[in-house]
Amino acid sequence: MKQTSAARTLPAPKWGQSANNKKNGAGEPADKYQEGQVDENGDVNTEMRKKIHCEDGQSESEENSDLAAAIAEWDEVETVTPGAPNFSKQSQPLSFNEALQYYQTKDLSDVRPLIKTSIERRGFAAFKHFLFGPPKLHRELLQERDMIFCIAASQFNNDESVHVRTLQTMFKHMTGSKFDCKRYGDHWDQIGFQGTDPATDLRSVGFLGLLHILYFVKDPKLLSLARDIYKLSLHESQNFPFCLMGINLTRITLQALREDCINKECNKRRQVVAVVNDLYVGLYLMLYQKWKHQQMTIINSGPVLNDLEHIAKTNPRHVLRNLEAYLQSAATSKAPGSPKEKQEFTFSSLDEAKSGVGHGEPS
Repeated sequence: MKQTSAARTLPAPKWGQSANNKKNGAGEPADKYQEGQVDENGDVNTEMRKKIHCEDGQSESEENSDLAAAIAEWDEVETVTPGAPNFSKQSQPLSFNEALQYYQTKDLSDVRPLIKTSIERRGFAAFKHFLFGPPKLHRELLQERDMIFCIAASQFNNDESVHVRTLQTMFKHMTGSKFDCKRYGDHWDQIGFQGTDPATDLRSVGFLGLLHILYFVKDPKLLSLARDIYKLSLHESQNFPFCLMGINLTRITLQALREDCINKECNKRRQVVAVVNDLYVGLYLMLYQKWKHQQMTIINSGPVLNDLEHIAKTNPRHVLRNLEAYLQSAATSKAPGSPKEKQEFTFSSLDEAKSGVGHGEPS
């Protein structure tokens, strides 16, 4: 019998037998067991074997062909070790660009009616936004913006290979595992999901929540930062759920896009996806800086997320500039002749942004 370690659900045998039935120790087929014997797993009982002996003395194969066929069928079934990785079937790693291209070519008409790309303003709020609010997004960028909201409206689907591969890529990349893990189980809390099914954490942001995490942990220039944040999320006293926190930041990023807060930057760079990604990572960086240096714990997560949402809407440029400066500092520390140990870049913090430091566009 073949051995694998992936957990899966096996169909029930026709006659209620266990999937773990094996041949006997002497190498005889299962249908040669004598009445009253059991195999090494204790799965074959007296009543079952009584059915094999025919009353008129005919052979077993003549009277019990269906039963013998069922036994032979189960002898070919892979034995499963619950909870262990699947060594026989491995998904291919998925890059962010591959996942994004999938949605760029996918028909999204089924979720398009569900998206909300802007907020409705009335009365004085609408007048104020018209006079003093951010610019409108350039027309050529509207389709890219709508695609982002469509991804967020797309719920996780086990039948979509891109969805499953994204999950497996994240888990293997963050934990160092070389093998696929079970689709459901407590192991997902290792990377910061809160239940046995990551899909339940994605309801507010859909597949975009996974796409952002995939971008963060797979982009080479962000790898060091992602590792530092993930390491902090596992801290004995300052721990927090890494993926769940990221999903909250995706929600904040979506709201900033919906309220036109990053239109100016998108128009300037003539991109939407890249700006949204940078805002997401920039928010995670600011959370990391405050969380680490002010000794935050999980009980502080609510106020911190509220502050980040306020900054994302009122001063997104500061978030982006802080990320740019951090990455430049990190790159300089890795250059030849620079100190081996990377200096912690802390000139900008969440409190600075709240107090108004860095407001306005660079000259």
